[in-house]
Amino acid sequence: MRIPSVLLLLATACSAAEALPDHVTFTEHIAPILFAKCAGCHRPGEIAPFSLLTYADAKKHAKQLAEITTERTMPPWHADKDNPAFLNNRSLDEWQIALLTAWQRGGAVEGDAAKLPSAPKFAEGWAMGVPDLELKMPEAYQIPPEGRDTYRNFVLPLNFAEDKWISAIELRPSSPEVVHHVLIFLDTDGSAAKRDAKDPKPGYNGFVSVGLTYVAGWAPGAGPLVLPPDLAWRFPKGANLVLQTHLSPKGKAMQEATSVGLRFAKEPPPHTYTTVQLPPQFGILNGIQIPAGEKNYTLRDSFTLPIDCDAFAVGAHAHYLGKRMTMTATRPDGSKATLLKVSDWDFAWQEQYAYRERIPLPKGTRLDTEVIWDNSAENERNPSKPPVPVHWGIASADEMGSVTVGVVPRKNEDLEVLRAALTEHIADVMIDAAQHSLELPEGLGKKLAPVASMLKGFDKNGDGTLDDAERAPVRTLIQFSGFPRQMLNASP
Repeated sequence: MRIPSVLLLLATACSAAEALPDHVTFTEHIAPILFAKCAGCHRPGEIAPFSLLTYADAKKHAKQLAEITTERTMPPWHADKDNPAFLNNRSLDEWQIALLTAWQRGGAVEGDAAKLPSAPKFAEGWAMGVPDLELKMPEAYQIPPEGRDTYRNFVLPLNFAEDKWISAIELRPSSPEVVHHVLIFLDTDGSAAKRDAKDPKPGYNGFVSVGLTYVAGWAPGAGPLVLPPDLAWRFPKGANLVLQTHLSPKGKAMQEATSVGLRFAKEPPPHTYTTVQLPPQFGILNGIQIPAGEKNYTLRDSFTLPIDCDAFAVGAHAHYLGKRMTMTATRPDGSKATLLKVSDWDFAWQEQYAYRERIPLPKGTRLDTEVIWDNSAENERNPSKPPVPVHWGIASADEMGSVTVGVVPRKNEDLEVLRAALTEHIADVMIDAAQHSLELPEGLGKKLAPVASMLKGFDKNGDGTLDDAERAPVRTLIQFSGFPRQMLNASP
């Protein structure tokens, strides 16, 4: 009779100070670790290069398992130890790492077959389980072997006759190696479908999505996007799903046909939510100018919450030069909380971190974000050798950088207060970036040249910057464009 796997999983939670077993075996000590922490990727048909579901599989890689876990290369988990507790933490504790090392040094013994826990069961093809609705691009998009990165928008009809509430979304690219990231939008007026119909190829080009409603983002390394039980996305009837996909050629002709799985919420959620992104990704534009050789190029941003709310999840985004990212909260009483700290950013593993317990953020809490890039030759992930100057851009060799926290207002009616404050902040960041572009070498400020030219007209005293009085009408104009509002996550 096999021992229930839950009991064996508990065996791995022992204190690291406890002496290791005299005989570490696969069935009793190693299988519970691999099943709980590794099998999600290390199984047939998944992204890992080999399976770890059987003793034979694990024994072949015993030495490698001991080495990469000791180095903490695997399981991939880049949030620092002093972060809040996360629900989806894949990292191993010192006891588990010691068991893997002892098992390898002891000859990688199999052990008593009766003590082997049942292998984890996965829904075929879906990490979140069988979706309630599965969508797929009707036609694959062809990616050439070389050339520029492409932003391509693919429209997937939902055909909902009534509003639906969505609790989880999973994306499964058919060629994940060419997918840099995906932004998920809703097309509620049919404008995206019309643009798609005019283009003979699948989808249509462009990364500006005016008129679309932002839902969430996905990047390589991220699992299913799952909201807590009291939250959900509203997908209105008649809407289409739009996948704004950033595609990067990888040296050979490939094709991409992304599948999307949706899980329906059982009922409308009792709470609303939105996200706070610092700095606003598409607000900073040419605010990033990283000189070649710079090891610690730093960008900071702050925002004060105008309402009482609670943080439930956090994530970050940068490209290859990303180095360190932090977001902290300073409450009105002076107490501080780390919302996210990543000291070893890895572009290949862009996690969505869900807090085990929600973090209280009362009205007046200041959120501070710091993003640091390393554009030196010592950065092994630097795609340019030797390093070259890098600025903000949508290509993988360009850079972005931000931290995004999901927050739930204590009072649903306060959501609009928060969104109004966020749109104002985004407008201010855009103004600051535009003013900065005036100082850039010729050519680097082209993206914001029209805005920068406009700013000169609002600089009434001609001092080269905008004071509060001069800034107000510019902020109103930017907000009127609707762009800041579009950047906010659409919750009910």
